[in-house]
Amino acid sequence: MNKKKHIISLKDISPQEMMKIVNRGVAYANNEVELGHQLKGKIVGIYFTKISTRTRTSFSSAALRLGAQIIAYGPNDLQINTGESIEDTKEVFSRMLDGLVVRTAGDPALLRTFASQSNMSVVNAMTADEHPTQALADLTTMKLHFGELQGLNIVYLGEGNNTTTALALAISKLHKMKISFFTPANYNIDPMLLKYAQEEAAKRNTIIEEFHDLKHLPSGADIVYTTRWETTGSVKADPNWREMFEPFTITQELMDKFPDAIFMHDLPAHRGDEVESSVIDGDKSIVFNQAENKAHSAKAVLEWCMQ
Repeated sequence: MNKKKHIISLKDISPQEMMKIVNRGVAYANNEVELGHQLKGKIVGIYFTKISTRTRTSFSSAALRLGAQIIAYGPNDLQINTGESIEDTKEVFSRMLDGLVVRTAGDPALLRTFASQSNMSVVNAMTADEHPTQALADLTTMKLHFGELQGLNIVYLGEGNNTTTALALAISKLHKMKISFFTPANYNIDPMLLKYAQEEAAKRNTIIEEFHDLKHLPSGADIVYTTRWETTGSVKADPNWREMFEPFTITQELMDKFPDAIFMHDLPAHRGDEVESSVIDGDKSIVFNQAENKAHSAKAVLEWCMQ
């Protein structure tokens, strides 16, 4: 039996594997793939301990459209809550399911445990440190919009959270791109992760930078990206954190500095916080195309893992 493939972290997959998933997501988005046979006869577990709209719906609908059946588990549905070990749960799941999509917003060690068997594929639908399937969907969106990824220049404003971690890891696997992260002081990307991504990027003539002052904004950009300031499952200890974040709001004035740029947001959005309504609801915004592409990318992820 072939060893099952998993997506726990983008560190674990090669640039070639990543682009295979992205290109397949593009093909699904362009209706170039006949649906219904890829996962026929498979059963996919959808285990979300934290709230979700897009990610849960995208993987559930993707599995169904590819011919699989799904079993959904909420945060209070498993005997883990009564003291059963993760190891025992993993053993049971792996004998009954073909794939498991997990959101915890917590420690990725749980997913590593679930993946330590040979019968069931495991997909990280978000942990506290990384949101890999969001980055895969984002690359799919970028390729659909621009045709190519090489040469793109991305400006991100906001918190150094699990979406930015995934973006940094994803961009580091691509050639001749640039992403500039602008984060409030003390809300930066994990320094060790950033160093790793920068070293990987340098091998491919790609630039990954992080700043805490908007005076370093580049003169041009193809994409302006932000995320919700309060990441799902997180709480900020500093009661005055909003004061630090306000300069990083995506305003119309900021977008006007990049007249050729599109706007992206992983959603959910809080208009008036991280982005002005005129931006997210404007003609440069592709956020709902981006959200739709999570479903197409989820098809590609499940197919790559489970076939």
